[in-house]
Amino acid sequence: MARPSEPSAAAVLDLARARSATLGVGRLICVDGPSGSGKTTLAEQVALLAPEVRVVHMDDLYEGWSGLPTVDAQLDGLLRPLADGRPGSYRRYDWVLGAYAETVAVDPGPLLVLEGVGSGSLAVADLATVLVWVEADRDVRMRRGIERDGEAFAPYWEAWAVAEQEHFTRHRTRERADLVVAT
Repeated sequence: MARPSEPSAAAVLDLARARSATLGVGRLICVDGPSGSGKTTLAEQVALLAPEVRVVHMDDLYEGWSGLPTVDAQLDGLLRPLADGRPGSYRRYDWVLGAYAETVAVDPGPLLVLEGVGSGSLAVADLATVLVWVEADRDVRMRRGIERDGEAFAPYWEAWAVAEQEHFTRHRTRERADLVVAT
């Protein structure tokens, strides 16, 4: 495991490109860490550096605020087919409607960035080329989350924080990370 550093999308991309393909003929970068830590920003920075990148956000895979414990089935349906050279898919969750919406197909490609809490799940660890852990102080994360999601979501944050900590402990996500990024 690396020591925390300043965010470097180039370092993440360089490490992924230096390693062998793990997702069929492609590579998988998992950007994990607690809510509000800067995962989406880092994923977007990686995508800006590499036109071949496809980014999938874990927020689209959870079944609402209580969906983290069951998200591995969605990951399996997305990533296992890609590992076999076939399109993967997932059901996109519509947070406004509170229900799953359309099925999203993801074609095999050279580089997939999966960002969000749970992206570094042990269930798909064998497919990850690079696992990045992104962290920030709790107060910073809370402020970012409320700014992003609005005050209406504040009551859900505490329960989500408990669920994500349980997930990280069970999956040893930070301990398994190839890179640790402090924002």
